[in-house]
Amino acid sequence: MNKSILIIDDDADMCILLTRFLTKNGYIADFAHSGNKGIEKFKAGSFDIVLCDYRLGDKKDGKDILLEIKQHNPQTIVLIITGYSDIKTAVDVIKAGAYDYITKPLIPDEVLNVLKAALNQQGNYETSTTYSNTATSVNHSNKKNHFINTEFLVGEAPATKALYNQIEIVAPTNYSVILNGESGTGKEVIAKTIHELSSRKSHPFIAMDCGTLSKELAGSELFGHMKGAFTGAINDKEGHFELANGGTLFLDEVANLSPEIQASLLRVIQERKFKRIGGTKEIEVNVRIIVATNENLQDAYRNGKFREDLYHRFNEFSIDLPPLRNRKEDIPTFAIFFLQKTNNELNKNLEGFEDEVMKMFTNYSWPGNLREFRNVIRRSVLLSKEGKISTTTLPAEITGFVSQKGSEVVINTEVVKPALMDLKDTASKAEYEAIMQVLKDVNFNKTKAAELLKIDRKTLYNKIKSFEDAQ
Repeated sequence: MNKSILIIDDDADMCILLTRFLTKNGYIADFAHSGNKGIEKFKAGSFDIVLCDYRLGDKKDGKDILLEIKQHNPQTIVLIITGYSDIKTAVDVIKAGAYDYITKPLIPDEVLNVLKAALNQQGNYETSTTYSNTATSVNHSNKKNHFINTEFLVGEAPATKALYNQIEIVAPTNYSVILNGESGTGKEVIAKTIHELSSRKSHPFIAMDCGTLSKELAGSELFGHMKGAFTGAINDKEGHFELANGGTLFLDEVANLSPEIQASLLRVIQERKFKRIGGTKEIEVNVRIIVATNENLQDAYRNGKFREDLYHRFNEFSIDLPPLRNRKEDIPTFAIFFLQKTNNELNKNLEGFEDEVMKMFTNYSWPGNLREFRNVIRRSVLLSKEGKISTTTLPAEITGFVSQKGSEVVINTEVVKPALMDLKDTASKAEYEAIMQVLKDVNFNKTKAAELLKIDRKTLYNKIKSFEDAQ
């Protein structure tokens, strides 16, 4: 069946030309000359795609139309046409739910390619929102998925697609980028992806973890040092800026840098040159900087922890990485991806996951995000001999995970009605829920959890085990 497209543009000639062109290429096309008429026509008809100009003549812009369409039918693909091809406008509409944007003057082949890609991705997403026995086996990998590199898979969830639309927009530029996200959301992988999609991909990608370095060591790692500059400097050393010259420098947990290092970093970014510690020669450098943090840098500079001027230097573009709990649609796909990788690592041939395992994966909150997910899969593959992965190979934090849905307590995938629980059972489950919440808060560091709960580590283990045995 031919797909139907609604064109909304205040340029009558553009509407006629696009309608004829799309009809000639097998689409059913209609148009409206204003935003209000376009919304009326959309609500009255049935359209798979809306192609909307960003600038309209009736006090509405493309974003207004996008939001109204998504409110009426979230599944509709919306493409924005704009002659204002600045990054902020493009990202704004994509964050609001647009699939993509096309800049004027329109190139016919580009329009067709974007339409085809949007419809293909919509089809893939619709077939991935549920999973069956087939979907939870390795054969699920035959489904068309998008690999950026061998270390990471692009999922199908709306939040994931919005993330990668932003990456594709900013990657070709030289903008500095801030990656905001919880621990384990894959910030370094995203930084590598931006690098690989940029014109700097033939030059080095250098990563530095700022969270573990002292002030003295951070300066040496960033800028290098000369022999004899300080105790232990027995040789000249290149810093990360030199190593990344021409390429990309990724600074993880940048908020942990000391004020002195922040000041030095600001000067390098402004002047594009620096001196090694103990050196006198200025070294020119051409480096794109991507920084990552799991805390809000705006709050950090407002609290005096981070330099405001350095923040604004970094913040030419920012990307928020969604946590895995907000990407439930991706969980089956990532489970298979990690399984395949671990099968290769351990020379095993496990076939997939039991249905109950996948239900537990979907119900779990994943405080450690993708990093935790991969580690859970690796553990399960190691403990499994053949066939499919079962619940017996999963860690206690997943098999005993408790969540709340309305007035019901959900334990794994089992729903327990409060009215049917006796007092002892209720107290036990409440205690376990409290323990699991503390464990999540400390990323399942059992020593820290025991301290917060004011019990010893052995007691904590015994309580977890006793609850598991009761299941």
